[in-house]
Amino acid sequence: MESELTQSITNNLFTANNLWMMMATALVFIMHLGFASLEAGLTRSKNTVNILFKNSIIPGIGIITYTLVGFNLMYPGDDFAGAVFGFAGFGISTDAAGLTSEYNVGYTYWTDFLFQAMFAATAATIVSGAVAERIKLGSFLVFSTLFVGLIYPMVGMWKWGTGWLDAMDVPFYDFAGSTLVHSVGGWGALTGVIFLGPRIGKYVKSKVNPIPGHSMPLAAIGVFLLWLGWFGFNGGSVLSADPGLVSLVLVTTSLAASAGAMGAMFASWTFLKSPDITMVLNGILAGLVGITAGADLMGPTSSIIIGFISGIIVVFSVVFFDKIKIDDPVGAISVHLVCGIFGTLAVGLFGDKAGFDQFWSQLIGVVSIGVFVVITTSILWLVVKSTMGIRVSSEEETEGLDLGEHSMEAYPDFEKVS
Repeated sequence: MESELTQSITNNLFTANNLWMMMATALVFIMHLGFASLEAGLTRSKNTVNILFKNSIIPGIGIITYTLVGFNLMYPGDDFAGAVFGFAGFGISTDAAGLTSEYNVGYTYWTDFLFQAMFAATAATIVSGAVAERIKLGSFLVFSTLFVGLIYPMVGMWKWGTGWLDAMDVPFYDFAGSTLVHSVGGWGALTGVIFLGPRIGKYVKSKVNPIPGHSMPLAAIGVFLLWLGWFGFNGGSVLSADPGLVSLVLVTTSLAASAGAMGAMFASWTFLKSPDITMVLNGILAGLVGITAGADLMGPTSSIIIGFISGIIVVFSVVFFDKIKIDDPVGAISVHLVCGIFGTLAVGLFGDKAGFDQFWSQLIGVVSIGVFVVITTSILWLVVKSTMGIRVSSEEETEGLDLGEHSMEAYPDFEKVS
């Protein structure tokens, strides 16, 4: 009788864990709608179809490439523990005996795969916003396929696949991906923007010309969808339905997002003399990115501090990149790269793992991943640029990518405004 009760409890826990992980997967999936709405809102109406197309096809590319090679690159198995590279073979298993994940027995293999696939697709979405309004669609899709299929999982293996960063004496720590997802996407975005160059009319001599987005309501909807999705992004990274830890992570995530909004409002109102809604929206995202590396380690006070600092950082980062003529229409590099780095280093400054040794491990992880992604994405951008070209013609950019790339408009019945 006791063994039956024990087995029943075990089965119920397995079901609860697996159900929560599937719900978290769905929440991460809805983040793609958030990215699509945010990027569309912060860019011009003549490029809306192009933004929506990229953000609609990226999940498909991400899931397929992750199925074929990415998952087994990122999680090659115990034989590659402590290694720099490992590969468990093409495709994913269909063996019923392999239903329980090798990396966590609390949920099924299939749930494990799909949750990680959603993360992979997110990395390419980060690049999409930074290179918006002037990149060739075909070139972007080629880059995204190789980026999600090869570069992202190779780096992810270093920590989450029990690779060399996880095997250090003081392991590198990145709970849900401030570096492994966000700064990886941010580095890819930065190299892409450098190879592309700025949009026409953005920088004239020493003057920065604002190019406002066409829909602040759409941008705001996107940010709130992303905040909602982050409950799955961070909450699912607990890798179980542990009530205490999941609850803590959702609280720290929301506190950091709230503080990020406050920090960005304070910085923009004080130093830019205006309570800029785009800065506040990016401040929310900055707080979310900043807490992602250590959401399970922080208390309320630390979460608020990390979020508030992230919100301030993102404002000055956006201004800085404009000054050096790095044209990022949506602030993706500032949000995901700069705040991703800060959030990763913050694990060594705040919370349960704070200390010099942990900070040093965090720094090693940030630098090594940054160097690898910059080199590999630069090579990839260079090859694509040399073979296919990466920038549309000036005529197509002026007319808008919707007509030039898709032969349709997002708002065909509205009067055109020059």
